Amino acid sequence: MDEMTQLRELRADAPVPDRSALAPGRLRLTETVASGRRARRLKADWRIASIGAAAAITVAAVLGTQLVDAAAPDRSGPAATTGTLRLSSPAEVLNRAADVLEKQQAAPEPRDDQWIYTKTVMAQPPQNGSAAGRFTYDPDNWVPYDNSAAAKNGKDDDYRTSRQVYRAANELPDDPARLLAKVRSFYPTGNTAESPPEAEAQHSFRAMSLMVQAYPIAPAALARIYRALATVPGVHVTDHLVKDAAGREVIAITRKEDGRHEQREILLDPHDFRYAGMRFVVTEDYEYTPSAGKVQFPTEKFKAGQILISEARVKAAVVDAKGEKP
Repeated sequence: MDEMTQLRELRADAPVPDRSALAPGRLRLTETVASGRRARRLKADWRIASIGAAAAITVAAVLGTQLVDAAAPDRSGPAATTGTLRLSSPAEVLNRAADVLEKQQAAPEPRDDQWIYTKTVMAQPPQNGSAAGRFTYDPDNWVPYDNSAAAKNGKDDDYRTSRQVYRAANELPDDPARLLAKVRSFYPTGNTAESPPEAEAQHSFRAMSLMVQAYPIAPAALARIYRALATVPGVHVTDHLVKDAAGREVIAITRKEDGRHEQREILLDPHDFRYAGMRFVVTEDYEYTPSAGKVQFPTEKFKAGQILISEARVKAAVVDAKGEKP
């Protein structure tokens, strides 16, 4: 069962919660979608349905085309720092990004006692007939760089600490095929009826999206990741800048999800080519009738270009203590 279908089935016509109620569950929900977790994990906690899933699916069902891509921007605008970069080939974009990153000097690896600070924004559906807006959920988030206790004691098989990802990325080979195999092994696919294995290309893109969004990653390691990402079958780049959940113009590296009506998008900052966020976007018109057990809900119609989930990371930094801001 795919992630979007799971989310729709969890909707159960629940009302959209207010911001304070939404914040705790939204983070878990987005991580669930981004990491490709399957139904057994979503079904284990119905709090996600009441706090997070309903809001995320309402983005698709209610917000609809109110969240749309920016038209092709004036190339003298925010993306001018990309120079003559053409958004026509994923290989051109990602290899150019790699060229830029390879010239950057890596900062020292964080100490085990340091923390990773992030601030994230997602698109908010309309509430009570109001116009679509945006809000910051869990605005200040701190995670230990060496979060070994969570990795050992947690029930999430997909969880990797920042230290694990940083070191694994540094050890990735230059050869794209070998690199992709290493990343697939680092973020394995399913092997059960509820979590079936993915085809190799989809597995590669999902696993690479998780690697790209990790923080921190050394510039040289990220450069190798981008060069390998360009070789994944089915990868494309949107031919114009799109808007992320924070309203910024960004580059969208995309791949249609196998057997689904949506595509996963990795969003990159056009200035420094760092990770900016992620989106799930409808690729073709279709209808879906959600159900929960014997209860069936009204059919929902989805339009090509409709944004189902949009998340932007607006800040990320290494700090010395929980509660410290950069």
